[in-house]
Amino acid sequence: MANTMQRWTMNAVGRENLQLGYGDIPQPAPHQVRVRVKAIALNYRDKMVIEGQMPVKMPLPFTPGSDMAGEIDAVGAEASRFRLGDRVISNFAPGWLDGQPRGNARTPPYNTLGGFYQGVLAEYIVVDEDWLSAAPHTLDDAQASTLPVAGLTAWFALIERGQLRAGQTVLVQGTGGVALFALQIAKAHGAQVYLTSASEQKLNQAKALGADYGINRLQGDWVETLYQMTQDRGVDHVIDTVGGSNLANSLRAVAVHGRISVIGALEGFELAGSAGLLLLKSPTVQGIGVGHRRALEDLVRAVDASGLQPVIEQRYRFDRLPDALDHLDRGAFGKIVLTLP
Repeated sequence: MANTMQRWTMNAVGRENLQLGYGDIPQPAPHQVRVRVKAIALNYRDKMVIEGQMPVKMPLPFTPGSDMAGEIDAVGAEASRFRLGDRVISNFAPGWLDGQPRGNARTPPYNTLGGFYQGVLAEYIVVDEDWLSAAPHTLDDAQASTLPVAGLTAWFALIERGQLRAGQTVLVQGTGGVALFALQIAKAHGAQVYLTSASEQKLNQAKALGADYGINRLQGDWVETLYQMTQDRGVDHVIDTVGGSNLANSLRAVAVHGRISVIGALEGFELAGSAGLLLLKSPTVQGIGVGHRRALEDLVRAVDASGLQPVIEQRYRFDRLPDALDHLDRGAFGKIVLTLP
């Protein structure tokens, strides 16, 4: 078995079609590198891909997963960005190095790892050297694996696109991976953070992590509570991790000329909200499809400089993917990570 590796594959969509099997350890071609995978962070998006809820064309048999941290294990000819033993993390959108992604109005860009491209739920992967970034020095592999999607999504929304400034206010909805990264990034940049959750325990955990105010969204009209807390001003930046009809609440909560980052689709891909509030408040409403490699590298530097520690609720062995997905269904405070020896 010395030349084989374990990997998760599926021949059709549906969690029941996931299989853990063996395959040949791949060899890098020119400009490619091989990574020995050490940790894979799960995202709700991975669950949606596995269950066929995402409109992506994936090659079959297919290996899911997009967030990875590992170590360079082999280097192909003409590859020069990394050396053997370097610690690296994946880029969610291969080829998107900076600026605008490839794509057009008819066919928006969405060629991603663990979707259009084969994913990272394997002991070894071979990718183009440009598809990777150096891992933070201050994080272990499990922590580093949470940056490519959850960390970068929050960073892209607040910093790269949102231009967050000290003294501004941010509303974070929920306590999942993106939400807690948004909380920590906003606090690191001097913002005041309001956070909503249906769990008093999670609200207390979020306050311990730095949230200034917690709002239980099940206790009355949470937007009205926010109005009372902000003297009717609202907040400068809303991190909407829910999507669907929840945009209506985000439009109510945002300040005049504020910003809403639509990140999640838990309530569906069709958004609904008040055109009147959109016209009168004139907020910037931006959809965030993670981000490019240069922003990920900015985030890595910020993590190393600030000491930010990603929140991982539980680490599972690589062979316990079904258990990890069940945990994802229940909801986690922060991230769920699979680890390999």
